[in-house]
Amino acid sequence: MAQTGDMAPDFTLPRDGGAEVSLSGLKPSKVVIYFYPRDDTPGCTTEALEFTAQIAEFDAAGAKVVGISKDTVAKHDKFIAKHELGVILASDAESDVCERYGVWVEKNMYGKTSMGIERATFLVDGEGRIAQVWRKVKAKGHAAEVLDAVRAL
Repeated sequence: MAQTGDMAPDFTLPRDGGAEVSLSGLKPSKVVIYFYPRDDTPGCTTEALEFTAQIAEFDAAGAKVVGISKDTVAKHDKFIAKHELGVILASDAESDVCERYGVWVEKNMYGKTSMGIERATFLVDGEGRIAQVWRKVKAKGHAAEVLDAVRAL
């Protein structure tokens, strides 16, 4: 499980628009990696819209914002188009990156147990080290809290 102070596990994943995104390729920028369960669900949409609304502030603070879920690139493209999102969305279809960051977890909903992505965010500094971790994130207001941490870094 990735924790504050660890070197962030590098990754290269397919992203919206058909390209790829890698953590190492974003250096020396700070990187906000937010893991979310599924495109176009209420909480995930709220989170993506809030990051998008503040994307200029993240850019000004020298940070890139990358959302990761198991959704396909095609689904990401539809999600971005529908909500005019301004964040990078990457597809971790095999859950490899989710597992390395410790966000592929057992979840319990309505008495049923299943595996899924825990909503979590990792702030990675320009050297590739995890500066801060938020787990079990509540979507509403989260982007503003992360932006404050980026500015303080």
